[in-house]
Amino acid sequence: MQKILIVRVSSLGDVVHNMPAIADILRRYPDAQIDWLVEESFRELVELVRGVRRAIPFSLRRWRKRLLSPANWREIGAFRRALAAEKYDLVIDCQGLIKTAWVASWARGPLVGLGNRTEGAGYEWPVRFFYDRRVPIEPRTHVVERTRQLVAAALGNPAPQPADPVEFGLDTGRAAMALAGAGLNLPVPYVVFVHATSRADKEWPAAHWIELGQALVRRGASLVLPWGNAAERATSERLAREFGAAAIVPPKLSLPAVVGLVDGAAATVGVDTGLVHIAAALKRPTVELYNFATAWRTGGYWSPNVVNLGTAGRPPALADVRRALAEFGLL
Repeated sequence: MQKILIVRVSSLGDVVHNMPAIADILRRYPDAQIDWLVEESFRELVELVRGVRRAIPFSLRRWRKRLLSPANWREIGAFRRALAAEKYDLVIDCQGLIKTAWVASWARGPLVGLGNRTEGAGYEWPVRFFYDRRVPIEPRTHVVERTRQLVAAALGNPAPQPADPVEFGLDTGRAAMALAGAGLNLPVPYVVFVHATSRADKEWPAAHWIELGQALVRRGASLVLPWGNAAERATSERLAREFGAAAIVPPKLSLPAVVGLVDGAAATVGVDTGLVHIAAALKRPTVELYNFATAWRTGGYWSPNVVNLGTAGRPPALADVRRALAEFGLL
């Protein structure tokens, strides 16, 4: 029986893109025991992935804010001892950063990681000193395939082939229960608008959101505008006022509830961010909006339900988004 620790701590989109490696492992080793070390804010999401025995919360973001606190260091020590208490057949650092290689080295078991940087991905060369074995990856590789190839090589298996299924393994039943617990009354059909992103240069113009939303409302759809912080909530509320009673700004949702939300949607339209990657992972009708030439690296390619629009110098046109939604029968 293989006992494996996967290390991928952040960010949200990257955590989602790491999920197919779990299904790949189980396809060859159905009895494998797989733990996943992840930033504590994403723990509940990883717990939805079928085949993950334990989601182990890593609290680096919080620890950094309390470096002078003795209680903080006691917590770090307890975490380190608990991680070392388990003996693994293999520890795989899928992130390739000093912080992830360092914490991965606390676990007991041979440590395998990336041997090089791929285009657009984070990688810090000193990690090579932590690893027992390094796996080189072709530089121009999609982020999903990068992890799948790394994990396959770490286990001594052939690299995944184009015909191999890409399965994210999210438990939508548990996600639906989490959404029900949020107490939302969601008229069907509804479309999720994901306007929020951590970078202003990834945004889509408000005028486009408004025109698109009004067209969907005229066709009988409701609109749901989730948010993650106060500024995003203000934007959701501002856009919602343009759509009247057909718009819903939900309370702040847990990640499992977000999975339930996008799984139940007629479609999700959004910028290049984690919530949209969740919709693509579920293989639900999804329109991903890109302002840069990065769709080849992070866009969904595993389902005809996922449409990637836009590139560097040619941001997504409203007409193209409308055309994509028309293909889904919504406009």
